[in-house]
Amino acid sequence: MRIIGGVWRSRLLTVLDLPGLRPTTDRIRETLFNWLGQDLTGLDCLDLFAGTGALGFEAASRGADVVVLLEKDKKSHANLMNNFSLLQSSPVAGKVEIFHRDGLEYLKQQAAGSRNLIFIDPPFQDSVLLDQSVIEAGRICDDSRGGGIYVEFPSNRPRQQIEALLPDWHCGKYLEAGQVKACLFRGGRG
Repeated sequence: MRIIGGVWRSRLLTVLDLPGLRPTTDRIRETLFNWLGQDLTGLDCLDLFAGTGALGFEAASRGADVVVLLEKDKKSHANLMNNFSLLQSSPVAGKVEIFHRDGLEYLKQQAAGSRNLIFIDPPFQDSVLLDQSVIEAGRICDDSRGGGIYVEFPSNRPRQQIEALLPDWHCGKYLEAGQVKACLFRGGRG
C-alpha cells in the first residue's frame, strides 16, 4: 500500500494480515482526497480506527495541521508506529500523534466542534461501533474550514441507515467499490 499524494507521495506502508483489518484501497483514497482537495492545510484530523494509517498519513502528507491516529489493536498500533518511523525521513509540517486507544471512547471525551475532518472506517463486523462512532463524530466535527466526516461501511448496509445517524449533515459525496460504500458528510456547522 502506498501514499498517493503530498510530501510522502509513493511511500509504502506495511500492511499486516490481521482479522478485521481492511485497509482503504488506493482507488478509494484517491477518490476521497479528490473530494477533499489536495491541500489540507489548517485542518485538525482524526483517524479513528487507523489500522495501517493510510487515511491519517495521507492527510498528514497533504499538509493537515494536526492528525491523530487511534488504534486499539496492539499489533496494528505497533505497525502504525513502525510505518510512521519510516515516513519520518521526510518530515511533514503538521503534528502527527498516534495513540493506542479505543476510538469510540476517545471520541466521547472530545469537545463539541473540536475536529475538522474525521475518518471512520471500523471493522465491518461491528455495526454498533460504526453507528455510535458516526453519531459522536457528528457532535465533535466542525467542517466550517473544510473537511467533514468520512464513513466507510459494508456494501450490504443501506446508505440511508448511515445518513439517518447524522440528521444535521448531508452526504455530499458517495461511492461504491466492491464490498465497500463510503460517504463524505458535510454541512454540520459550516
